[in-house]
Amino acid sequence: MILVTGATGTVGGEVVRRLSAKGEAVRAVVRDPEKAASLALPHVEVVEGDFDRPETMEAAFDGVQRAFLATSSSERTEAQQIAFAEAARKRGVAHVVKLSQLGADAQSEGRFQRYHAVVEEAIQALGLAFTFLRPNLFMQGLLNFTPTIKAKGAFFAAAGDARVSLIDIRDLADVAVAALTASGHEGKIYDLTGPEAITHNEMALGLSAALGRPIAYVDVPPEALRNTLIHVGFPAWQADGLLEEYAMYRRGEAAVVESGVQDVLGRAPRRFEAFAREYAPMFS
Repeated sequence: MILVTGATGTVGGEVVRRLSAKGEAVRAVVRDPEKAASLALPHVEVVEGDFDRPETMEAAFDGVQRAFLATSSSERTEAQQIAFAEAARKRGVAHVVKLSQLGADAQSEGRFQRYHAVVEEAIQALGLAFTFLRPNLFMQGLLNFTPTIKAKGAFFAAAGDARVSLIDIRDLADVAVAALTASGHEGKIYDLTGPEAITHNEMALGLSAALGRPIAYVDVPPEALRNTLIHVGFPAWQADGLLEEYAMYRRGEAAVVESGVQDVLGRAPRRFEAFAREYAPMFS
């Protein structure tokens, strides 16, 4: 049995769908089972679990040999994920595949990289077999800009002309499934990127070609972006974390192109142009 947390999230959902297609027995943990209709798949059992209420997670571990650990980012995530790892060890889970982040480092200027590094260290200290997946920015993150792309033919960010080696989450999910279902990935850390580093202006050009109409990238000052994020409901902790991410991009720290996808899957990662063509209907 493979336990998948964050199963209604973008990455977790992809992992569940791929495991189901392979005929693997999956237990998908969700906070609200009524919102998990997309997980009604063969071989998938949906169970309720809340990281903030550890007692709700107990039954989820029954019969589990391997687990995929992913949660949304918040000021509670570090404690939540460490508690999960401790429970996994107590319940005899053999292997934890954790969704981390490129550049995870306890000394990073970015809070997301810091908490991922702390959790990675805790998992290793517990003696769990682990695989850490460290992806760069998701191509599918552009879907968050769908309203302005549709209405204004533009998307707004604070990245300047920084190059970022975005990754398609479908490649990330394929790597996760490989780590969860095949031997040889224990103790490995995979840095996962796309095949090239491109600017946000180049992303806009790729979307323009795929949609057949002009799409522009508009660079905005970080403080203006923060105000917008707060206005639309982002918690301050998360908004500030996203600004740290954009600062990292502008420093060139997300431009590296890594071979993790090729190393694990034996094929090149998807290019941005392919993502833009295949997702064009969602932006139209």
